[in-house]
Amino acid sequence: MMRGHQEEYEEMVDIGNFRRHHQTGSDDSHPRLLSDNMRSNRSSAAHPDDFTPPQWPPSIAGTGSSPSLTLRSGATTPYDQLSSTKHLIYADSRSSTPMNGRSPSKEVSSDNDDHNGVAILHDRDDSDIWKGWRRYLYTLTPFLTLLNTGVYLTYLGLRIACVILAQKASGTTFAAAWVFIAVELVVAVPSLMHNIWTMWSLKKRHRPKMRLTGNDVPTVDCFVTCCGEDDELVMDTVRGACDQDYPIDRFRVIVLDDGKSAGLERSCAILSHTYPNLYYMARVKIPGQPHHFKAGNLNYGLDQVHLLPGGASQFMAALDADMIPERDWLRALLPHAVMDPKMALVCPPQLFYNTPPSDPLAQSLDFFVHVIEPIKDAMGVAWCTGSGYVARREALEQIGNFPLGSLAEDVATSTLMLGKGWKTAYVHEPLQFGTVPEDYGSHLKQRTRWAIGTVDTSFKLNFCLWGEKVRQMTFAQRFSGFLYASLSLYTILLSISLFAIPIILIMGKPLVAYANDTQLRWLIRACFANTIVNRLCEFVLFIPAGYHTGQRGSRYQLWMSPYIALCIIRAFALPRWLGGEAQAFKPTGSLSSALNERDPKLKKNMFRRLWTILINYMALFHLAFVYLTLVAVCLVSYRCFFQESNRVRDILLCLVTHAFWPPLTFIFICSSLWTPVAYAIDPPQMPDREDLLVRDPETKVAHPTTQSKKIAFGGQAAWFEFEYTFSTLYTCLIFVASFLF
Repeated sequence: MMRGHQEEYEEMVDIGNFRRHHQTGSDDSHPRLLSDNMRSNRSSAAHPDDFTPPQWPPSIAGTGSSPSLTLRSGATTPYDQLSSTKHLIYADSRSSTPMNGRSPSKEVSSDNDDHNGVAILHDRDDSDIWKGWRRYLYTLTPFLTLLNTGVYLTYLGLRIACVILAQKASGTTFAAAWVFIAVELVVAVPSLMHNIWTMWSLKKRHRPKMRLTGNDVPTVDCFVTCCGEDDELVMDTVRGACDQDYPIDRFRVIVLDDGKSAGLERSCAILSHTYPNLYYMARVKIPGQPHHFKAGNLNYGLDQVHLLPGGASQFMAALDADMIPERDWLRALLPHAVMDPKMALVCPPQLFYNTPPSDPLAQSLDFFVHVIEPIKDAMGVAWCTGSGYVARREALEQIGNFPLGSLAEDVATSTLMLGKGWKTAYVHEPLQFGTVPEDYGSHLKQRTRWAIGTVDTSFKLNFCLWGEKVRQMTFAQRFSGFLYASLSLYTILLSISLFAIPIILIMGKPLVAYANDTQLRWLIRACFANTIVNRLCEFVLFIPAGYHTGQRGSRYQLWMSPYIALCIIRAFALPRWLGGEAQAFKPTGSLSSALNERDPKLKKNMFRRLWTILINYMALFHLAFVYLTLVAVCLVSYRCFFQESNRVRDILLCLVTHAFWPPLTFIFICSSLWTPVAYAIDPPQMPDREDLLVRDPETKVAHPTTQSKKIAFGGQAAWFEFEYTFSTLYTCLIFVASFLF
């Protein structure tokens, strides 16, 4: 029995696999107050000996005038320290129900910390993430991007003009030069498309840092979705969700377990003794009937909360199984929704605490969450980030809840909301921290699933260009939907074009064509200008996420492209008898590692790792490309030294125009595609997950350490920076030589 409720009459009520118990003679329309004994025990976790069969307490359905309790694990939040901040009062016209009932908000002096409203802590939500000279320098991004695009197009135009003039002068066709230009264009397309998007960062983003104050706050149903993940991993998220700095009678935490883990159910039952607003649910999944993955699980939860005391809440929130929220998560997100009745969705960034040193597989989403998403938010195109978001029930109901049949229900949901005229917001605050996949195979499955889901959603929505479902979208919203779906499809063309470079080199054809030495000099100078401006633009653009993070993202686009391209072709183009396969889903948290390559004690030997990654995960493609390219470079160099004139100038000219045209693109491509092989040979080592957390000894609530939230600088990052610096210095050397020879 729960402490403080020994005399309660218990009744089991089955709703699918949902279980709860309620009081005899209690009226769900009135709040249930906790006894003094219960209050005194709520700060510590229940002992396993107190466990009884799963019996779930009803939500404490309070009203605005009822006593409200806030669970605390000892940590403070910005809300705890509000004493002289600016406050706004919000109004909620929603009809009163037992769960969302409230007394009208009243304006109270800002000296009173307990008044109900919204406190503005800063005029920028990312004020604590980055500031100072970096922020001022970043304002140059749109101008540098415009300059970079202009210089590149000028260089490209000069290249094309020189090829045409060379063909006229010699009377022959320089097919290899045209192919090289085409390959450069293909490789540059993602950068050019992103350049167009980043130039829109000139538009100011107005998203203040706010907090809900007081206890008269909106009601929220917080769903924690899981499917086969480790029980303790899920429970860390559940404890973090229960430990919110939010009145306990205004939110519920509901575990939606698609894996039906008996251990997880038992753990939730024990924890509910401490947090009576915690529920466990597991839907019945009939074999042969579609379950619709995570979207089906969420929709099941949205339906079941109507059967809870007080009915559904005004808002719903969702957390992935591994995402531990900060204590002020709800108070930070909800102000953006309550201040604007048309705000349907508010999303925080997905951040991680177990990213390995140097992040060799580019598993962090730092570039996306710190650079791309703020720009999208400024344009009114914030995506649902998949975890940690808060959604308005009214908006969800208008689009029919989460769309089924997609592996990217998050992107589809926010897109449909925008298509109905709702707004979405991105709150650039560190409010949740999760885990990246701990092995190579899980990482591939996660990223290919995202790509397939994005493309599938785009096909169903006509790439956001036309149709009833996107009728109310703005131009920026349509362009964003088209852009990111196109980039996923573009990986097919990129993967095919990569082999053009080694083939051209093996054929012994020059990469550039020109009619005379003057044209060659101007080509070199234009190449130098393009390289330097591009380096400068990258440095400024990557500032919010970190310079090395941006560089990792550039390499990731190359080595991951063959995987994404193959999955898209198999999912959307090939019939089953040719290797096609239907979309499949396996949650990242339930993907066990066969190699344990990041565990110093359990990792398999190098031969086993190489065999698995090269053969089972098809990184043999990457190895073949690197080998073929290096052989081609050696072959071309041999020809230049032994089959051309003995003059030094002629040898150097042959090398530069064939294999070593600045900025040595083949080195960047080879080092990028070598990533899977290098990872198999020397994977990063990581400590146990528990070592990355700070856990309260009484409540068992855990949060990542300050150090674990950062990506450590490692040897691989230093090596790539050496390559980048070397290629830049080489370009400068060739530029100087153009004035001497």
